[in-house]
Amino acid sequence: MKKITLSLSMLALILSIGMNEASAQKIKINTKGIGAAEKGLKAATFSDADAAKLAGEAVAWMDANNPVAGPNDPYTKRLNKIFGKHKNEGGLALNYKVYKVKDINAFACADGSVRVFSSLMDIMSDEELLGIIGHEIGHVANKDSRDAVRSAYKREALMDAASSQSGVVNTLTESQLGKFANALLDSKYNRKQESEADDYSYTFMKSHNYKVTALASAFQKFADMEKASGDNRTKTEKMMSSHPESAVRAAKILEKAKKDGLAAL
Repeated sequence: MKKITLSLSMLALILSIGMNEASAQKIKINTKGIGAAEKGLKAATFSDADAAKLAGEAVAWMDANNPVAGPNDPYTKRLNKIFGKHKNEGGLALNYKVYKVKDINAFACADGSVRVFSSLMDIMSDEELLGIIGHEIGHVANKDSRDAVRSAYKREALMDAASSQSGVVNTLTESQLGKFANALLDSKYNRKQESEADDYSYTFMKSHNYKVTALASAFQKFADMEKASGDNRTKTEKMMSSHPESAVRAAKILEKAKKDGLAAL
């Protein structure tokens, strides 16, 4: 994968948790993987299934071309232990793996794939990690991930005037497929989407009787990292400028927990 985001997306962080940025350890994408099945896809009727198929093919090639922790790897065993029972969370069929890379990151895709980076696991407790993953799942549940696929596809398909009017995207060349894959990984969620994913994670943690304050402490760790890095931020950290500030998110979660009687006043 040339570039990565986490939602963690995180997170702003490094979240996605749903974040997209240049990876310290390059992740490759095989541009032959996303393929011909999407030719003639109707942009105007782009469905959840369309997004899932494209995302699934992209993730399959990422998995094939990157260091994935094996079944007996300590990282995999830990993730199985803390997240294994959530494979069908919120009606979503989820699959998850660990990428053994240097970036502090995680992401989730429209097909239900969740990928967690080992460096993120190194700095988070089990429940903090669950909070971050919950945030990423929120992007899938809220259709943010689907919309990111649609936006990247339409943007990189380079539709001409005729195809734009007909609502049918052009057939993609190999080079365009590569651009699409990277555009998908570069997709950024806006502040509203990030806040809604935070809310989803909070509800996820609360419904399973996890400590909702762990989500706040995860954000606080990101805030401390941001503060310590100052002007020497990495590209991944700078990417977080498009997300709500981690300290603000942590405070919002703590305030909500206090109102719910789940944190000390």
